[in-house]
Amino acid sequence: MQEKFSLIKSGAQKEVELVQTTRELNDLKVKYLGKSGEITALLRGMKDIPAEKRSEFGKMVNDLKVEVGEIFDQKESKLKEKELQEKFEKEAIDITLPGKKPKTGNLHPINIVKNEIINAFSGMGFEIFEGPEIETDYYCFQALNIPKDHPARDMQDTFYIDEDIVLRSQTSTGQIRVMEKKQPPIKILSPGRVYRSDDDASHSPMFHQCEGLVVDKGISLCDLQGLLDEFVKLVFDKQTKTRLRPSYFPFTEPSVEVDVTCSKCHGKGCSLCKGTGWIEILGAGIVNKKVLENCGIDSNEYSGLAFGLGIERVTMIKYGITDIRTLFENNVKFLKQFDRR
Repeated sequence: MQEKFSLIKSGAQKEVELVQTTRELNDLKVKYLGKSGEITALLRGMKDIPAEKRSEFGKMVNDLKVEVGEIFDQKESKLKEKELQEKFEKEAIDITLPGKKPKTGNLHPINIVKNEIINAFSGMGFEIFEGPEIETDYYCFQALNIPKDHPARDMQDTFYIDEDIVLRSQTSTGQIRVMEKKQPPIKILSPGRVYRSDDDASHSPMFHQCEGLVVDKGISLCDLQGLLDEFVKLVFDKQTKTRLRPSYFPFTEPSVEVDVTCSKCHGKGCSLCKGTGWIEILGAGIVNKKVLENCGIDSNEYSGLAFGLGIERVTMIKYGITDIRTLFENNVKFLKQFDRR
């Protein structure tokens, strides 16, 4: 019997020495110490052992089980150490190699220009106000002196949710909300998304605007031109000039269209400005007295100036973009051109 035990132990020892991986070792361990293993099988033969020798036989089997288990434990320890070392060598990092710069995003050109516009007017003392994008007919039209029969009310120009609720077509609605709650002096800029039923190379059904408003005593067109002269120099360059042309808007009187010298040719005439040297950039004017009165402001004591510009338009002029749809295609190669790092 002792000879059989010795053969099992020596056999386990020889097979363990040949094992190369922990997986192979586990399979071999099942062969000897598993529920159906060779050592466990010895205990099942205990019924053939005389009763007086069963205790001694059981002790011998347990001792064998412990000894063989130690053989496996020692081998397992060596294999784990070896495999860990191999893993470290495989995953080693050569710190002498140059690092890889992670790819990061950058601001969209619309956001770049929007921030520049906000920074320019904030530096001139304007407060920022962002109103709701879903507006009532009153704030979007009536309060701005746009009557029921005005073309802007046409279903083809404005997105109507129902008869009284619309997607705002200009951020001027924010100016009304501020004037209702605050008495002059007022100096605010209202940026945000606006919506109009229009879609071509120079128009988008969703675009971004910035509307400015100043209300105080003695406000005139001279203040407006001085304000815009400073603005265009900050957003374009110091050589940029402005000119005002007569126009019409229901919420301003008098009203003007504002042009700037072409950012490409600086007024000499080129393909971008169609040879004129000037590019239209925004609409503006002196706030209509009816608009002030609709908000509870005494139009005999106070006057105001207002202006509204499309952020996409400024972006296109500044960077020479010919199709507004380019700004919404999310072409990574195009957007990467605006990475300022």
